[in-house]
Amino acid sequence: MCKYICLAAFLFLSACSFAEAQVKYRVYLGTYTGEKSKGIYQCELNLKDGSLSTATLAVETNSPSFVAFHPTGKYLYAVNEAQAKVSAFAINKRSGRLTFLNSQPSQGGAPCHLYIDPTGRNVLAANYSGGSCICIPIAASGHLGKASSFQQHVGKKKNGHSIHVDQANRFALCCDLGLDKVIIYAFDASHGTLTPHGAFDTPQGSGPRHFAWHPDGRTAYINGESNLTLMACDYDPDKGFLKQKQVLSTLPKDVERQGGSTAETVVHPSGKFVYVSNRDPYNSIAIFSIDPETRKLTVVGHQGLGIKTPRNFAIEPTGKYMLVANQSGGNVIVFRIDPSSGELIPTRSSVQVPRPVCVRFMEIH
Repeated sequence: MCKYICLAAFLFLSACSFAEAQVKYRVYLGTYTGEKSKGIYQCELNLKDGSLSTATLAVETNSPSFVAFHPTGKYLYAVNEAQAKVSAFAINKRSGRLTFLNSQPSQGGAPCHLYIDPTGRNVLAANYSGGSCICIPIAASGHLGKASSFQQHVGKKKNGHSIHVDQANRFALCCDLGLDKVIIYAFDASHGTLTPHGAFDTPQGSGPRHFAWHPDGRTAYINGESNLTLMACDYDPDKGFLKQKQVLSTLPKDVERQGGSTAETVVHPSGKFVYVSNRDPYNSIAIFSIDPETRKLTVVGHQGLGIKTPRNFAIEPTGKYMLVANQSGGNVIVFRIDPSSGELIPTRSSVQVPRPVCVRFMEIH
């Protein structure tokens, strides 16, 4: 009996030691390059206190405005928005440095969002100018092959803004801001093909931009960039079909709208909250709670302290902290998340980064 008690104690202490060791995440930051910014930067987030280390250049590359990881953690992919390319990089696990592998044309102007399908076989990207999306195969070496599928949206004004796949990896959904639609494609990961399947019409003038899944895989939240709203939708994973059930403003009730736009939508890992960023002149994060039964939304509040043009923000996997990229503020700031209310509590932690527009986390072992 003593032997088993000692073994259990050993396993418990080992687990605690591992948890204590896993107190940092490497943070990769995409930027718009220019006089000050040179590419993708990296820093470390300390989960014990929410502090950030000084940011250093991970790799020099042109306007990597959105980045994503391969499921293996060995590679990082970025859109080069100004050059209409998608680029692949190998990740040095020890230093965090990135090594350029290769790039492929996005076959459309201003690619602004990309997604790596869960099999790790494909990169899907959305082109803002002209409104289109593309699928590019990934080789075992991490290199990008020639495009396997390209889909041009049809309509007077077309602006592809983001693309995601559902939990079953069967359908890809692309938000088109100009068309006020979410274009839905049947997705075949093994062949890297996108086949037109249908479309979800968002309210006229909403300008759907970014898309976030609830952990249940049956609820989606879409922000309307043009009219500063958040849409809650039911999703049928068998049919690849969206149905709107609620639309709320992302602004406080006492604020009269004067221009402006939303940017990012993120669901908390717990599935209890969803957040949307309001850019100039409001400069805030709108906070909503999610009903555990209906998945409908209730406004919790807004946080704007220290925020300046929040094009992108992200929540680290444990759900304790949110990092907000201040595009025009030249820094990334940290908020602690209240686990019961979802409210954002300011910390004094920030890091200087020129024109940051994307935040992504990688575990450090």
